[in-house]
Amino acid sequence: MAQLNLIVVTPESTVLETSAEFVALPLYDGEIGILPGRAPLIGRLGYGELRVEVGGQTTRFYVDGGFVQVADNVVSVLTNRAVPATALDAKVARELLQAAQARKADTDELIAIRDRLERQARAQLRLAERAGTGGSASRAAHH
Repeated sequence: MAQLNLIVVTPESTVLETSAEFVALPLYDGEIGILPGRAPLIGRLGYGELRVEVGGQTTRFYVDGGFVQVADNVVSVLTNRAVPATALDAKVARELLQAAQARKADTDELIAIRDRLERQARAQLRLAERAGTGGSASRAAHH
């Protein structure tokens, strides 16, 4: 069976480079699943879960926006941040959400910043809860 070649890159490093049978990504307007043979695609990422299936195992990452390109079974993800789900801390994500909700937002720019911070914190919290981690990765959630 054909495989995908997935590469996830942040400004700091290549976070993941692997073969995969299936990849799911959070686009800004919903989730997309990618199988081998997918038609070419360029999309804008939202905040949320990237799932990678290899050999019947699923690995999850939190991705923080960016872009995806699919061409010739290569899935290239460019994102500000990619954190393994197991490194997220639900408690820290809740604190980030509370801090975002408490931000003063009396201009369009401040409202947009607050809304972005809330979406990021909610996505991290959903993924941390799904992964069942109460882990100690507060540094991962704060970057």
